[in-house]
Amino acid sequence: MEEIEVFYKPEVEHFLNELIYILYKENYFSYLENAIDYKDKIIDFVEENIANFPYKNTPLPLYSLGSKYIFYNSNSRTTWYVFFENEEHQYLITYITNNHSEVAKFLKT
Repeated sequence: MEEIEVFYKPEVEHFLNELIYILYKENYFSYLENAIDYKDKIIDFVEENIANFPYKNTPLPLYSLGSKYIFYNSNSRTTWYVFFENEEHQYLITYITNNHSEVAKFLKT
């Protein structure tokens, strides 16, 4: 199997780091370490599955977020949508959001 490389736009890295504090501050997690683990599971899913998980083409109204997306069900209430571009075995994560956002109404799982 070919080695893949996954890169993140700076805005995505910022979002993921902020997510930790939002989840902790809003009491989704009692301990900061649990919020960090949650974020790490999103990243692990992306890096382990992006090359072989069946992707969907992004709907035209959201195309500026990335031309393809995959989804990750982190629990029964939250699905994460990971937008990306790729060439050969290199993937650029361009945007991440979840089903609680306005963007989700355009997406399918």
